[in-house]
Amino acid sequence: MDSQDPSLSRRAVLAGTAALLAMPAKGAGKLKVAIFSKHLQFLHGEALAKGAAEIGFDSVDITVRKGGHIEPENAREELPKLVAIIRQHGLEVPMITTDIVDPSTPHAEAILKTMAELGIRQYRWGGFRYQKGTPFPAQLDAMKPRIAALAALNKRYQVCAMYHTHSGVNLVGAPIWDLYILLKDFDPQAVAVNYDVAHATIEGGLGGWIDSFHIIGPYLHGIAVKDYVWAKDPRRGWRERWVPLGEGMVHFPEFFKMVADANFSGPLQMHFEYPLTPETSAPAMKRDLARLRTYLAQADL
Repeated sequence: MDSQDPSLSRRAVLAGTAALLAMPAKGAGKLKVAIFSKHLQFLHGEALAKGAAEIGFDSVDITVRKGGHIEPENAREELPKLVAIIRQHGLEVPMITTDIVDPSTPHAEAILKTMAELGIRQYRWGGFRYQKGTPFPAQLDAMKPRIAALAALNKRYQVCAMYHTHSGVNLVGAPIWDLYILLKDFDPQAVAVNYDVAHATIEGGLGGWIDSFHIIGPYLHGIAVKDYVWAKDPRRGWRERWVPLGEGMVHFPEFFKMVADANFSGPLQMHFEYPLTPETSAPAMKRDLARLRTYLAQADL
């Protein structure tokens, strides 16, 4: 679910807001849990902060990208305002999600300058794709100067870019080993990885996700959680189908034991890709968050 249909009625939005505000207070584990703000796209400003706080999240990962809560060109003006509102409700903003690929991405430096001034030190980065006709090793070599330039810009503002891992064909970072090849010669405090365990499991269901987690090592700076099952699509054959947390194929108890052994400290983000509406978001998020906190507690996180 990338965003809500703009035709949603005012009544539906208000109903969703009311349901979110009825949620219990947040928990108290070692790892603080952030909501990826795209899943509350129907809430803005004060309503976004209240909703995230009352449902029980500890923090918010704000989308600062096209179609997100803040458009990139408006970051200098709007990001400080939204961060202030979120913090006033007792929540943190440990990271933002951007469309930044390298320093040539429009408004990249303005976004980094603004987040640094706000004390936000990590942002989601990524978007490289393999092109047909050129050997993959050569393409990886060609990407390294772009990463070097981004790393230098990040160091200037003392922030870190976390490359988000997806699954799929021709996506750099889907195998995750290619990210190790790209990043191994760079400072992990400047460029790192946001490890999506569901996408990693899709790519390596038996042991690949375990090996890919370990190869990342010091570059593991963020983790995203969601769940899935394989299902047969009439048109596209077997595909992943997103499901509520704990109802799918991700091995969360084993995964969070690995996370604890790695001394991971966050940010940890929750994603909700299965179908939701403003009316159903609140109970679904409450249920999934409770399950996540159970897994975290079992791993002493």
